[in-house]
Amino acid sequence: MQEINIVKVGGKVIDNEDARNAFLAKLANIKKNIVLVHGGGKVANQVLESMGIEPKMVNGRRITDAETLKVVTMVYTGLINKTITAKLNSFGRKSVGISGVDGVLLDAVKRPVKDIDYGFAGDITADGVNAQLLVNLVKDGYTPVIATIAADKNAQLLNINADTVASTLAAGLSKIVKTNLYFCFEKKGVLMNAEDDNSVIPVLNKQNYPELLSKGIFADGMIPKLENAFKTLEQGVDKVIIGNSNDIENFFSENHAGTLISK
Repeated sequence: MQEINIVKVGGKVIDNEDARNAFLAKLANIKKNIVLVHGGGKVANQVLESMGIEPKMVNGRRITDAETLKVVTMVYTGLINKTITAKLNSFGRKSVGISGVDGVLLDAVKRPVKDIDYGFAGDITADGVNAQLLVNLVKDGYTPVIATIAADKNAQLLNINADTVASTLAAGLSKIVKTNLYFCFEKKGVLMNAEDDNSVIPVLNKQNYPELLSKGIFADGMIPKLENAFKTLEQGVDKVIIGNSNDIENFFSENHAGTLISK
């Protein structure tokens, strides 16, 4: 096996059936080894609000109390995961939907309370990625579709940030196989101006990122994505790209679409 490509999809692509299906149709035709990680926060928010529970976010990360945990577990591992898996299978790409719980793909611990109590949000442990499970599935011809719920050693379910899951899986896989990481959402890449879809920053590195961060260029939800991207490069991931789901086929070409995250 030459390489595995971690693709994380989220944002409005997950919420909109037409956009989601268009993305999955393109993904199904890409002749590469792919592991798909999905979010679904906005769908979870809709369900929470319908139940009279106010979603709470801090810096792009969800505060997960006990009732919220029940909802996100049902939405992520159930409705969204199986909808995506079924659609990929219908497009002829053999897929299997799992979460961080299955096969102990992810070993996690409850996030300690510091300045903010995130509730039942989790952090993946240092050696908490069962990379061989994904390698085995890919070798058998399957595309794993990952929902971002994990558990600790006492079987406590935990909600893990989807960008963190994608990044951590990529870092774990990079220890045994060449790994690339792609973040797909509704924008063309990381934008200099959130109101201008064409203001894509072609390359972000450790030189220009701190300056742009200090100027407040990045929205809250983008910050954990970028921080995870830089961390994975340090951990051995070969390449990280952030861009539009419509351009997924071009992510794999030399003239990549979106924003390239570079050392």
